[in-house]
Amino acid sequence: MQPALSLTNCDTEPIQWPGYIQSHGYLLALDPTTFAIEQASENLTDLTGQPVEEVIGQSVGNLQLGDLPGIILQELLTVAMRGGTPEAFNPYRTRFNNRDWYILLHQQDGALIVELEPAPEPARHLAPSVPTLLTQTLSDIQRSRTLNDLLERTARQLKALTGFDRVMIYRFDEDWHGEVIAEAREEHLEPFLGLHYPASDIPRQARELYKINLVRGIVDVQQPRVRVCPANYGDHDRPLDLTHANLRAVSPLHMEYLQNMGVRSSMSISLLYRGELWGLIACHHYGAPWLVDYPTRQTAKVVSQMVATALTNYQDDDDAEFVRQLRTNGQALNEQMLADWDVVQGLIKHPVSVLDLNTATGAALLFDGQLYTLGETPSPDDTLTLIEWLRGSTTETIFQTAQLPNLYPLAEPFRDKAAGVLMITLSREMNEFLLWFKPEQIKSVSWGGNPEKPMVADESGEGRLSPRKSFESWTQLVHNKAQNWQQEELGAALRLREDILQLVARKANIIRVLNERLRLAYEELEAFSYTVSHDLRTPLKSIKSYTEIYLEDYGGQMDEQAKSLFTKVINASDRMRMMIRNVMQYSLMSRNEVRMEKMAMQPLLFQLREELLATEASRIIQLDIGPTPDLYGDQTMITQVFSNLLSNAVKYTRQVPNARIRVEGRENGQEVTYSVQDNGIGIDMKQAGKVFEVFQRLDSTVSHEGYGVGLAIVKRIMSRHGGKVWFESTPQQATTFFVSFPTVII
Repeated sequence: MQPALSLTNCDTEPIQWPGYIQSHGYLLALDPTTFAIEQASENLTDLTGQPVEEVIGQSVGNLQLGDLPGIILQELLTVAMRGGTPEAFNPYRTRFNNRDWYILLHQQDGALIVELEPAPEPARHLAPSVPTLLTQTLSDIQRSRTLNDLLERTARQLKALTGFDRVMIYRFDEDWHGEVIAEAREEHLEPFLGLHYPASDIPRQARELYKINLVRGIVDVQQPRVRVCPANYGDHDRPLDLTHANLRAVSPLHMEYLQNMGVRSSMSISLLYRGELWGLIACHHYGAPWLVDYPTRQTAKVVSQMVATALTNYQDDDDAEFVRQLRTNGQALNEQMLADWDVVQGLIKHPVSVLDLNTATGAALLFDGQLYTLGETPSPDDTLTLIEWLRGSTTETIFQTAQLPNLYPLAEPFRDKAAGVLMITLSREMNEFLLWFKPEQIKSVSWGGNPEKPMVADESGEGRLSPRKSFESWTQLVHNKAQNWQQEELGAALRLREDILQLVARKANIIRVLNERLRLAYEELEAFSYTVSHDLRTPLKSIKSYTEIYLEDYGGQMDEQAKSLFTKVINASDRMRMMIRNVMQYSLMSRNEVRMEKMAMQPLLFQLREELLATEASRIIQLDIGPTPDLYGDQTMITQVFSNLLSNAVKYTRQVPNARIRVEGRENGQEVTYSVQDNGIGIDMKQAGKVFEVFQRLDSTVSHEGYGVGLAIVKRIMSRHGGKVWFESTPQQATTFFVSFPTVII
């Protein structure tokens, strides 16, 4: 027995094959070659006068569909199938039974699906013509200065086109919760603008269908669904797939939802961004059934696609502006710290502060034993206790969460200030950290309408599914949760950390009394690593040589399993030799003398490009070299920096069909900055703290060769040059590594 649908199981409901259609039309599933009827909606009896079971197996040409002889329909289908794309005939308008009808065709599940949909009575509302509407939409796109302005205009235009009482534009967040961000409605209706809804209101499989079928209408939620007979289609152990059917019935749970809202008819139009569902245009009608005909639905679809194209431009522009603003503010913070020669002064005592580096509402800096706060933050005692907990809970350079109270119950009392936290470690030994805070999401949410309005209750007294009940469900889901931290925010925080550490390093001889001890201990440790690595090479070489000799002399007497074991010993020896070489190379980076000289970068980069492309001759790689300003550095070490960065870019674009890599430099005041950008697998910024650590490999790189040493060597070389290295990345899109060198030798 099928369990009753509820919010807990509706996510698994097979809505693409419901086995039912809406009652205002008729559906036939035909063999596309013979036009024999394989399935039909039960209400077809109204047209044929025969029980639907009797028409199954007959040719459609033998039917009499009211005033429409089946042979005429068969002739239309014959012509449509000759072209191979019956959808091209949609909509075919005809007249029978004293009214106009649309015949709609498409193929699915190997069947030719025929839908008969009535055309609405004319002049029910004064709608703009299609050319007028499309012209107006283009004008709105050009005139709208903001995305919200465009969406508000679009809601009004679609309300005029369709005649619905209410048109809402609904946007999803990354957790698939939604918010009404634009609305056009009749004046007497309660506004829903600003209301939030949980992801369960639009289950996962419904969201997937919205990406395929961009327009979906429900004519009358009060009419019962009409069964499609027989229940299962052909050899499938399930009903016919009605993904693309205009008449497809909807989930009973969704019908109840609409009825609880007082909605009689509805229509949904998808808004896509880069092929993914960004939001929905939801249309509601309250008084009577409301049929929006096929041409009008298609016009609404075109409008939504035009808006989606504009949406991509707005979103890209907003993203680019956000990144640009973060970089500008990050540069300002660095200049302030350098001008003041003071970390605290530069970060919190100027108009541009650490709060301008992301969307946080509060920040705290623990530095030199002193706590400094900005904006909305927990109390000093709570902040210090939180830092102590974070220090003991993670060893990462950067830590972020949008659900702090769920990880740290002591944060519950101050969730209105710090439900989300982003922390960068400046110095674990010196107990120096920088934190940003975001409040719980529901703190800043405005209610659409009267928050005291009572909810509808069912017979058991439980609150029934309704907009305000959904709002309550959403608030429960986002309880103790802040807005997520964006990848760009994490990248900006990491770059600021590099700026702070560079300034601290320059001041090390003045303000860090322990620096000399740390340096000596570090050198001793590296000397030990070098010595051990060096001494291990001889016995390892012996192991490999004796194994090869034995295999060569006695291999013919061994079985395959024994040979395999000896081969594994040889391969393991090779891998161990490579790791020892990497350890020695890493150790040498701080032992070798740095010989500073002015370097011409163009010939170096062109030589590296030729070498890399030669080793990857089987691939097509676009490796561009932009401006190449000269810089000061050690020739050997700088060559290794760019060799490692470019080799990584080549390595991690191997899964990309069209690999694109670009290296370029720019001189800015007191430093020369080079960037190496690729369109490879990218890096999850949540794992950013591992990138420059020795033998630390990210989850996304486990299938690639390497030992996690190259970037650690790059960081050590840059440190010895008084420079910086950082990166920005979006998984599966792009990664950019930056290295900056002082223009004056330090």
